[in-house]
Formats: sequence, C-alpha cells, structure tokens
Amino acid sequence: MIAREGSIQLDVVVTDAQGKPVIGLEPWDFKVLDNERPAKILTFRAFDGVAMKPDPVVEVILVLDLLNLPFQQVAVVRDQVEQYLRENGGRLAQPTLIMLLTDKGLRVQQQPSVDGKAQVEIVQQIQANISSINPAMGGFGMVERFQRSVRQVTAIAENEVKSPGRKLLIWVGPGWPLLNHEELGHFSAVDQQRYFEGVVELTNRLREARIAVYSVSPMQEGGTVSTTYESFLKPVRTGKDADSGYLALKVLALESGGEIFGPDNNLAAQIDRCVADANAFYRISFNSPAAAQPNEYHELKVTVGRSGLTVRTNAGYYNQPPGQ
Repeated sequence: MIAREGSIQLDVVVTDAQGKPVIGLEPWDFKVLDNERPAKILTFRAFDGVAMKPDPVVEVILVLDLLNLPFQQVAVVRDQVEQYLRENGGRLAQPTLIMLLTDKGLRVQQQPSVDGKAQVEIVQQIQANISSINPAMGGFGMVERFQRSVRQVTAIAENEVKSPGRKLLIWVGPGWPLLNHEELGHFSAVDQQRYFEGVVELTNRLREARIAVYSVSPMQEGGTVSTTYESFLKPVRTGKDADSGYLALKVLALESGGEIFGPDNNLAAQIDRCVADANAFYRISFNSPAAAQPNEYHELKVTVGRSGLTVRTNAGYYNQPPGQ
C-alpha cells in the first residue's frame, strides 16, 4: 500500500563538503521542522540518477536576462552559454528550455530539447541592442525593470505548476533592482502590502511548480559584488515587514532551495554546477498544521543526522486556514 502524499511536498538536495550530491540516505536520516515543531514525514523517495531516476525527467529552464544585463556583457553571456550548449558533443544532460527576457518581453522556445547544437542557433540570434529601459531613466527605469522581471518569474512559475516534475530555473544575469535606493523614496503601506502579496504568491508557486531557482552571473563592472540581498533572507510574515528586496533574484534562489554562483565570466562552469543538482535528490512530504490566519508563514528546516552535510530545500511556505 502506498502512503498518501502530505499537503506539503519538498525536493531536498543533500551535498557533502565538496558540494557533491549525497545519495543513499534513508527516511530516518531526515528531520523536518515546521515553525520549529517536528513534522512527521509521510512519504519519502530517493533519487540517485542511476538506479532510481526521476520520472518525469528533471527539466532545465535557462533564462538569458537581457533586460537587466549591461550592454557590454551580452557578448560574454552569449559566448559562454554557447560553450555550455556545445559540451559533450552538444548532448545536454537534461531537457533544456531556453527563454530570452528583453525589454520587449519573454521569448520562449517551443519545447525543451537535449540537442545543444540546435539550442546554439537560438543563442546566436542574440544581439547586443540598447534596451529601451536604460540607466538614463533613473528611478522610473529601475521600477520598470523590477516589475517586468518579477512579473515574468511569476508567470514562469504559474505556467510550470501545470507541468509535473522538478525543474531547475537557471537565471543568467545580475538580477533586477531591489528598489531600496534613496531616490525612490519610502514605501507606503499599500506598496508594502503589494510586495507582501507578491512574496506569498511567488514563494508558494515556485514550491508547487517544483522549481529551484539558480542565480548565474557574469563579473560586474569594477569587480564589485553586492551582498545587499542578504538583508532579506529572514522570513517576511506581514505586509508591515515587506520590501521589494524579498523578491530579489538571489533571495528567491536561496528561498527555493537553489544556489547563487558567480559573479565570474566562466558562466559555462556555473551552469554545469547548477545542472549537477538535477538527478540526485530526495522527495519528502508531510502535512501542514492548520493555519490560524490567512497567509500564515511557516518556516521550514530540514536536517540530516550526519555531520558535514548541507541540506537545501524550500525555506518556508504560506499557509491558509481550512476552506480558503
């Protein structure tokens, strides 16, 4: 008899000190805490990519973010993505769907493919055009890029909810503005509530779609590395706590169980490291406790009873009262 899956399902990646996937773990090796309270694991499946392969196969969604990529970096990104697609004679390890995000919207390939050579033709069409949304527009341009970027991430997640299986959303680019600059002024209560609702929707959709987000970025001008996103890794529980930074690319990556790579110009190697997560993981489920209020945040922590291992999965979810 197969146990019924719990209301919350998680894909869990476990790696060793060298970042290599750890296989062979059993249910009793895991402990799940939901808001610091132990949760009973109802179902457990282990995938090693060899004897036990995911079905359906894990899909890679490769987004080339030309909307937020500086003009000078487009050629580097194009060449490095081409290099990745040509690896192993152009035979990709996972079905890969290429998306191009520009100021004109999101261009999506018709269907995933493992033919890297055919994918190269799509990438070669990328031109280093000047975006209509540029730094000269100041704060307005930053807001526009933020809104368009988050809207497209949300649209991808909503669409992928309809498709079974796990997906790795590899976002190639520096990410979008956090909108916490002084020239934008203070956020109103209405703004904060809107950001909170966006966080709730996107957090839950990414988990339901089984999407782990990965940030892959080229070297920034001047070699600077921003860590501003780290201020937004704590849970946001109400509209009063919300800020646009909770929707930053790097925050979404860590909150969804993905990773942050770069910045450096060896993007092919960064993408390879993302794809290495595809087939060795654990699928567990448990029942969420009843929520007392709408959009009640539940912080998650999954641990393994062995030292020296890193566990990555969703950092939390928003629950609703029964009947909502």
